[in-house]
Amino acid sequence: MTRYAWALLSLGLWVTGTAGVTRSASGQTPPSAIGPQQNRSNPFNPATTIPFRVSGELFLKGHRPVVSLRIYNVLAQLVAIPILRGTDKPLDSLALSCPTQLGCAYSAYWDGYVHTTGKPAASGVYIYQLVIDGKRFTKKIVVR
Repeated sequence: MTRYAWALLSLGLWVTGTAGVTRSASGQTPPSAIGPQQNRSNPFNPATTIPFRVSGELFLKGHRPVVSLRIYNVLAQLVAIPILRGTDKPLDSLALSCPTQLGCAYSAYWDGYVHTTGKPAASGVYIYQLVIDGKRFTKKIVVR
């Protein structure tokens, strides 16, 4: 069991707990119907896929939840904004739609490059923050 703790004050986040357990900025575990899931990465490739789910309740009455996903380094500096798979649009205040009331699963893709420099991200721990209609969820990513 791996324990970790980070203080990302400029983001207003405090992430603490046990590896594999997600905590939101307020310290509550998000319900399984909404929020990020553990990323899937290839140890031979810096690219990673970040799956997440959005509950069908958020799509009621034609509402389209606004979603953002950002990747930060441990110094709380923005590293990248992943793209939504299937749309090639950055997940930066993107309004999502879902054809079913049961909710939908989405997937974001990060190519492993720093958006400002175009260079590969250094090996280490990164934090990704998923914001769905103002609710923040955070998880860590390890880049090898």
